[in-house]
Amino acid sequence: MKQSIGNNIKRKTPLWGVISFVFFLGVFFIPFNSFTGISALGEYKNDAPIYIFPFVIILLFIYSIKVKKFYIPYQNPIFKILLLLLGWFLVATLLNQENITTYFFKGKSGANRFVRQYISLLISSIVFLLLYYNIFRHYTPTAIFYKLRRVFLYSFIVVFIYGVMEFLIVSLGVSPLKPILGLFSYFPFTEVELQSFNPRISSVTFETPALATYLFMVSGWMFSYILTEKGFLKYIPSILVVFLAIASGSRAGIVVIFLQCGMFLFFLARDKKLHALLIKIGLFLLLGGVVIGFYKGPQISGFVIEKLSSFGTTGKAKHDISNRSRFGIQYANIEVFKKFPISGVGFGQQAFEAKKEYPRWATINNWEFRLKYLNPTVSSYPPGYNIYTRVLAEAGIIGILLFLLLLTSILLACYKLLKVKDERYVLALVLLISFIGSYMDWLKMDTFRVFSFWLHFGLLLSVLKNNRQTLISKTRD
Repeated sequence: MKQSIGNNIKRKTPLWGVISFVFFLGVFFIPFNSFTGISALGEYKNDAPIYIFPFVIILLFIYSIKVKKFYIPYQNPIFKILLLLLGWFLVATLLNQENITTYFFKGKSGANRFVRQYISLLISSIVFLLLYYNIFRHYTPTAIFYKLRRVFLYSFIVVFIYGVMEFLIVSLGVSPLKPILGLFSYFPFTEVELQSFNPRISSVTFETPALATYLFMVSGWMFSYILTEKGFLKYIPSILVVFLAIASGSRAGIVVIFLQCGMFLFFLARDKKLHALLIKIGLFLLLGGVVIGFYKGPQISGFVIEKLSSFGTTGKAKHDISNRSRFGIQYANIEVFKKFPISGVGFGQQAFEAKKEYPRWATINNWEFRLKYLNPTVSSYPPGYNIYTRVLAEAGIIGILLFLLLLTSILLACYKLLKVKDERYVLALVLLISFIGSYMDWLKMDTFRVFSFWLHFGLLLSVLKNNRQTLISKTRD
């Protein structure tokens, strides 16, 4: 697989070299969002790539004019579904315009909210997606696999080093490391902030769930070392991903990472050529589990029980407040869907209607609703906490069907690539694991601003066999 990398770049000019370098620099900085950004950028203000990718877009525009070529996969059926979904979000909003003109909450009107949210969506789903696609189109699947994986590895090394030091400080009380960790404040897009009252870690991201989101993105890439490399070192990236997920304290992070691990092992089991490797992994896990269980059995059982009980809303659960907020808002969005079942309330409009539906069991004695979500002096809108219930509320049954069709089509495309078993097999497996991570991640957040999903979507579009593209060009490719 590695042997064919040398001549895999279709064209290479000095300008393209700059474009490639700056783009992959932006990919490297995807997890870095712990800094205070420019407020005018809205929900993108703390995302490092938003400060890098515009330069890539400008350079790519110049390059495209120079070579008279720019690629849009408009004949790809999955891309068509995406366009239909984006179009329906607009139509659903127009259908509810009578109500939207009366909406006002936290200093913003319904129209203002729609414009801001729809522009944010288009940046990720069109502007950045076509950027990813046009960059990846310049490489063969083998070349882009190794190039992207190397960038993710370098980024993960930084995330891991920061995360381990943070874990040692906040969980084990190794205070002498604080000055060393503080040096990361000199790193671009990073502000070191330790919270003594919070034993969970977030590394270079702004919060623990954001670290989990990043791990979902890179896990498949780190697992792939097991398939392409030799020796014991090939297991190290996977071990470090699992360790960081556990050390982070993220409940969803632990569950999804182990689900991704299970999926990876499942596909190993399906390939007879990989059974020997699977046996080695199984023996390693068994031996490691026995040793760890012997020394840390009670602590591990206590940790598992704590994480399972933390999902409760009884008042006894450690995360009772956040759980009631999360499930209460999801419940409210379902109630909104019941009132507007066909087209929903319009894109970005869920909060205007959902605030009328928050259940008493979620809001009573809950400071998050009192001080944040229902506080008119706090400008940030209450999160939907689930992309699927958000789409139900904002786009109705038609919207959710189109969205699920898009997600299902992506998985089917990955599965078809896996069945071919050519040089794209490992890349297809990585994509499948990454998409599953994004889909699961969307069960706990409601934003479309997920770099992992759109980057991997652009990559999938670029490697699909027999993918017919539109070429905006004066010459034929």
